[in-house]
Amino acid sequence: MKLSEAKEKYIQTWGTFATNWGINRTMAQVHALLLASGKPLSTDEVMEQLEISRGNANMNLRALIDWGIVKKEFIKGDRKEYFIAEKDVWFLFKQITKERRKREIEPVISFLEELKNIEDNDSEEAKEFIKLMQDFSSVTGKINNIMDLAIKSDDHWLVGKITNLLK
Repeated sequence: MKLSEAKEKYIQTWGTFATNWGINRTMAQVHALLLASGKPLSTDEVMEQLEISRGNANMNLRALIDWGIVKKEFIKGDRKEYFIAEKDVWFLFKQITKERRKREIEPVISFLEELKNIEDNDSEEAKEFIKLMQDFSSVTGKINNIMDLAIKSDDHWLVGKITNLLK
């Protein structure tokens, strides 16, 4: 397989995988393109290579910047904005984990806390419901703690912990 074919396959497949994880396909493709690129790319280059509109490219580039995994880079003498992806895979993992936690886990924790505070909590049905919400809160809290450990760790520490868990 030639390098150009491998890059194209990577970009398309990464976009497909991302939808399984609840991430926008085009956002993942833009990120994959920037990761695979040996140089910063302009919006026009992103649009051309992925065959997407300017609005779609701009929206996804801004989202990737908000996630902290893409940065703007300025090239002297050129007025265009260029974009480059953070290529440290461990840093990417931690940033994506941080964003997923903020967008998915933290709202669930707040929602479950709210649901546990019901006024008419004397009936058996209410007690069962509160217990169910507490169980969900417990599991979600543990997931949140694991994500927090991953975010705060370095790569060697987490690999060691996961290895110990698997033994």
